Amino acid sequence: MEKTKIGKRFEGKVAIVTASTQGIGFSIAERLGLEGASVVVSSRKQKNVDEAVENLKAKGIEVIGIVCHVSNAQQRKNLIDKTVQKYGKIDVVVSNAAANPSVDVILETKESVLDKLWDINVKASILLLQDAAPHMKKGSSVVLISSVAGYQPHKSMAMYGVTKTALLGLTKALAAEMGPDTRVNCVAPGFVPTNFANFITSNDDLRKTIEDNSVLNRLGTTDDMAAATAFLACDDASYITGETLVVAGGMPSRL
Repeated sequence: MEKTKIGKRFEGKVAIVTASTQGIGFSIAERLGLEGASVVVSSRKQKNVDEAVENLKAKGIEVIGIVCHVSNAQQRKNLIDKTVQKYGKIDVVVSNAAANPSVDVILETKESVLDKLWDINVKASILLLQDAAPHMKKGSSVVLISSVAGYQPHKSMAMYGVTKTALLGLTKALAAEMGPDTRVNCVAPGFVPTNFANFITSNDDLRKTIEDNSVLNRLGTTDDMAAATAFLACDDASYITGETLVVAGGMPSRL
């Protein structure tokens, strides 16, 4: 979709997007901002945050950037506190941060790696929302970013896939807990050429296999994921909660 034809479904809204200085997270922040949201971007490195803020401001987006490593309790709290100090509320939280520090099979994965996968991919979303929830009022929305790998974990990212499966259940549980005032949904992206997935999408043979397994015969784009996230976060989806939208070009996606 041409950016100039995007609507304004987030006018007056405030949105936090974690891990949002590049890749899918950046595109989500950009999409929400172009639709009128005041956006708070974050990631671990100040340089990346500054560059993202500069790029978004150049597109006319109201944005601030805050350094936040989602596994750091003080930085999570600071992210929420500074957002509320600046804008007075939180309407949308998109939890996008993830790690995949190992390509080992599950039974050969070190305990420290298991802990890191759990801490960043699952626990951090819960702890972030514990801080954010008191500031989220009626009509607010949460979107967790899972993965099609949560449905069928690939051998080289099996434990990562298992943590993404956990987010499908977390979505259901949080929707029941945070409703009716806050909706909670999930996007499960397919394979998208980003730095995060480079080890897969840069392999020509593997890339072709993935494309052939997609009904649409292509990889996804970060804009595809941003559009789906924006839909679930906006009032067009006001009667949708506890659901996962798979955005994977028709790849198999059933547990």
